[in-house]
Amino acid sequence: MSEIIGLVGISHSPFATMTPPESSAEPGGRFLADAARVAAAVDRLAPDAVIVIGPDHFHANFYDQMPPFVLGVEEATGFGDFGSRSGPLPVARALAWSVRDALAGAGFDLSLSYALTVDHGVTQSYEMVRGARPVPLVPLIVNTAAPPLPSMPRCVQLGRALGAAVRGADFAGRVLVVASGGLSHWLPSNDPRDPAVDGARRASVIHGRADLQAFAAAREPRVRAMGGDPNAPVNAAWDTWFLKQLTTPDLAPVAALGDEGLEEQAGSGGHEIRTWLIGRAAVDRPFVWTGYEAVPEWITGMGIATTFEVD
Repeated sequence: MSEIIGLVGISHSPFATMTPPESSAEPGGRFLADAARVAAAVDRLAPDAVIVIGPDHFHANFYDQMPPFVLGVEEATGFGDFGSRSGPLPVARALAWSVRDALAGAGFDLSLSYALTVDHGVTQSYEMVRGARPVPLVPLIVNTAAPPLPSMPRCVQLGRALGAAVRGADFAGRVLVVASGGLSHWLPSNDPRDPAVDGARRASVIHGRADLQAFAAAREPRVRAMGGDPNAPVNAAWDTWFLKQLTTPDLAPVAALGDEGLEEQAGSGGHEIRTWLIGRAAVDRPFVWTGYEAVPEWITGMGIATTFEVD
């Protein structure tokens, strides 16, 4: 049986790899310094596997088929968007299959991938947390991009089932859970039903799978153009409330916001907190709030929260 040795909740942003700060005094610098301290703690914990719960930003999942949850069980490849890691990633296959079977038994019909593509929503946090340790991962992708989104109560339920699955897994090892998701940030709509989404963009979020590289090449300059805006909206007060809420045993106030309430407070990008809810419910212990920095230039509030077992 496995042992869950800790949990890290951590933000990601394209600009952390595209335009990393040169010092802790620059925007994003304090966040990356906190991430380095977390990585050192993870290295001391010496996990045998990492479960990374993260989103996809239209690099693997499109509206030709948009699953709420996808579990990678055999191969995973980093897409390499925005300067993030590209190429094959090591997968903890035995743990992945054991988790899949247990979740199915608990009533969760996750989509399954033998060859999963993951973007910076998984690879960036995985790289930050694992440091130099060559630890294999189990990638769990959560749709946070656009409707239909899995409800937040359903994400909490999945997290609880995931924790039970890991603890009962046919995998004798120490498992770290990583929840990778930005906090408050406002992004353009990805909903094909939204009249504000023009024809070319609408076609790309539906048919982008036909030419992934061309879609990504066209999209990255638009994302880069969003960076460096000191007036980009970030709701630091809401981020603080959310992080403090995770230090309590009760996730109901967050889940009760619903999609509209969450988007009003944290923007369309705030839907990524679903990954935090799943991770927090899986470990079933309150977070310790490690760090937070409001970084409008990076288009997101950057938070880190951790819970580690004491050896």
